[in-house]
Amino acid sequence: MKEYLPTIIGLVLLVALIGVLWSKGYLLRFGAYVGETQEELRKCSWPTVEELKGSTLVVLVSIVLLGGFTVIIDFIVSSLVKVVMTM
Repeated sequence: MKEYLPTIIGLVLLVALIGVLWSKGYLLRFGAYVGETQEELRKCSWPTVEELKGSTLVVLVSIVLLGGFTVIIDFIVSSLVKVVMTM
């Protein structure tokens, strides 16, 4: 029985928490929030597969260009610092 005591205490606390939330109306508000969210998501226009592929390609190309720019600038700045430090 001792090995089940933490589980039993946890379940009792969970039931008590749910009871308190229910009595204060938080669970009803959460249900309304979920319903409103589902309604708003139905109104959204979702991209087609081709639009999604195009957007993904744009993001990947942007990441590669920004990464390359960062590497080049880092190389230039570190070279300048080395030159200044050797003077």
